[in-house]
Amino acid sequence: MNRFFSLVRRDVALAFRQGSASTMVVMFFILTVTLFPLGVGPEANILQRISSGVLWVAAMLASMLSLDRLFQADFEDGSLDLLTLGSLPLEVTVLAKCLAHWLTTGLPLIIIAPLLGVLLHLETSGYVTLLISMLLGTPTLSLIGAIGAALTVGVRRGGVLLSLLVIPLYIPILIFGVGSIDAAIGGLTERPHLFVLGAMLLGSVALCPWAAAAALKLNLE
Repeated sequence: MNRFFSLVRRDVALAFRQGSASTMVVMFFILTVTLFPLGVGPEANILQRISSGVLWVAAMLASMLSLDRLFQADFEDGSLDLLTLGSLPLEVTVLAKCLAHWLTTGLPLIIIAPLLGVLLHLETSGYVTLLISMLLGTPTLSLIGAIGAALTVGVRRGGVLLSLLVIPLYIPILIFGVGSIDAAIGGLTERPHLFVLGAMLLGSVALCPWAAAAALKLNLE
C-alpha cells in the first residue's frame, strides 16, 4: 500500500507541477457550461430543463481532455517500462494512476459543478444528487478512460482515436447520472440511478485495471 500511495502522490505532484492538464480540464468545463446560457438564452425555464444534461456532458468531455496523457508521458520517458518491471503489479499501478487522474481532474469538476449549477438555474433539490452522482460517476470515467489510453499509448495523435473508443462506453454513465438528477428534481427517488452508478464504479474498479494492464503489456512488447 505504501508503494501504491507513493505512486499516487508522484502522479499528483507531477500533475500540479506541470499544471496545464488540470487547468485545461477545469477551464474547459467552465467555458463549456458558460456558453450554454449565451447560446440558448437566459430564460430560467429552458436552462433548468437542460442543466443536468449540460453539466454531465461538459464534465464527461472535460475528463477526456487529459486521458491521452495518462500513460503517454511515462511511455515517452521510459518510466512505464520501469513501472511494468517493478514489484508492484501493473494492474495496481494502473489503479494508482487512475486515482491520481481522478484527484487532479474529476475532483475539481465535482467542486466546481454546484457553482455552475447556479448559473444554469439548477433546482435546489438536485444539488445533493448532482454531487453524489458525479462522485460515483467521475471515477468510472477515469477507469474506463484508462483502457482507451492504454490501447492508444504510443500512437501519434491518438486523442481522436481515444475519444472514439471511450465515448460509447461513457454513455451509460451519462444516462444514469442525468437521470438521477432529473428524478430528484421531479420528486421521484433517485436511488435506482445512483445504485447503478455505484455498480458501474465497482465493476470498473474490478475490471478496468486488468484490461488496461493487458493493453499496456501488448503495446510494450
